[in-house]
Amino acid sequence: MTVSRPALRTTPCATFLCAGLLSLLCWSVPVHAQPMGLPSMGSASSAELPPSLERTLGDAIMEQGRRDPDYIGDPDISQYLTAMGRNLAAHAPVSPGQPITVFGVRDPQINAFALPGGYIGINSGLLVSAQNESEVASVIAHEIGHVAQRHIARGMTQQSQSSGVMMAAVAAALLAALSGSGDLAMGIAAFGQAAAVDRQLGFSRQAEQEADRAGFEMMRKGGYDPRGMVSMFNLLSNSARLNEGKGGGDYASTHPLSIQRMSDIENRVSDMPLANPTSSDSFWYIRAKLRVVQARNSQAQRMAVEKLQLDAQRATGLEQSAAWYGLAYVALQKKDLARAEQALRNAQKDGGNSPEVAGLAVSLAVAQRNTAGALTLADDAWRRWPDSQGIALSRIEALQKTGQDSVAVSFLQQRIKQWPDVPRLHQLLAQSQERLGEKVAARRTMAAYYDLTGALPTAVEQLQQARSMTTDFYVQSELDVQIRTLKERLKADRALLERFKS
Repeated sequence: MTVSRPALRTTPCATFLCAGLLSLLCWSVPVHAQPMGLPSMGSASSAELPPSLERTLGDAIMEQGRRDPDYIGDPDISQYLTAMGRNLAAHAPVSPGQPITVFGVRDPQINAFALPGGYIGINSGLLVSAQNESEVASVIAHEIGHVAQRHIARGMTQQSQSSGVMMAAVAAALLAALSGSGDLAMGIAAFGQAAAVDRQLGFSRQAEQEADRAGFEMMRKGGYDPRGMVSMFNLLSNSARLNEGKGGGDYASTHPLSIQRMSDIENRVSDMPLANPTSSDSFWYIRAKLRVVQARNSQAQRMAVEKLQLDAQRATGLEQSAAWYGLAYVALQKKDLARAEQALRNAQKDGGNSPEVAGLAVSLAVAQRNTAGALTLADDAWRRWPDSQGIALSRIEALQKTGQDSVAVSFLQQRIKQWPDVPRLHQLLAQSQERLGEKVAARRTMAAYYDLTGALPTAVEQLQQARSMTTDFYVQSELDVQIRTLKERLKADRALLERFKS
């Protein structure tokens, strides 16, 4: 399959957060008030950032960010975080107006951030440091509060003139990417020029308190313990104190807490009756996996393994099972299959109801070249957890490994109906279609993949390739409509971005 894509060049410092320099880091409390006047920013200064442009900006940032090495594309992690975000958003006092998508970033710092368009990034360090699921929910709920209150949109259009200059740089970078001819590395450089956006779009104390209160209500109605917000405040406050005099960290430098915010939530919690909120078993397994994923070097990996080993010895129940799962995961990454198998057996003792453990068992069987066994495990797991994207992808891998591409195509088409916004499913479907000789269908499917990831010029290219491969008049007509529709979207996106270019 011919797919021409510019390579994204990054350095250790040009992590996903580089693509997220436009992000509005969540717990920031600057001393200035929320801006009320509108700066001179050309035609865009006459109105608040419209949702269509906000989504365009978010999609364009994510299109680049998904290919950054620090972006975490693991299906278990992505589904867990996004499901939590959408559950919370369903209980927001004001609708966010955008579909909430939460993703992980490989970074040990305790931090989180929101992008335009309903995208929320969570650092792996925040989840690894959390002691329960409600602490994580409190941060995501706070971010959704900012989205729902339109703090992001207002801040991007109502800040200082220098913020307008930064927005112009961002818009220029995204326009280059939308043209299909620009080098995405140049786009990243433009994001680097826009680094000051983070600092200049800090939210006022009032905006932060609004997000806290909205988040509190989302947690209460969504089945999480709002006390998790208090314990997360304490965790963040302790982290900041530990970093004093050491150059700080992302939280210490960008997420100062106020006594008023902490006292407000503590008072609200004190008025609540005692509750026994439910907690997902997946929290423990996702946290264990992220402990491994965020380890950047051999020393960090040794420390992660040592912590997991300690938990495996001292913890009980789910937490112990999750520790063994983490040890099995890291052993599989190192291709130490014997150790992975033993650790997995230990994890299964108390993790029989975990799709994460079942998915890892399928991956281990594939690594052991036991493809028939892997498919049996995947079939059994899918019958048990038909809502798990990780299990679905494990089954697809097993089907493709055993040469059952026709079955894989049928299964993938059903899963795309189930999860229409998961790009990886389209990519895998295209691979099976290509192997079956369905070249036109494969390119149409890849066009859908690039459409979902925001790479509209490449989506158009795939459709044009598909059109050149068929003489069927009706298929050509369908493709002409698709090509014209995507080109019109590109034109509209460029027109929106041009408003901020000067």
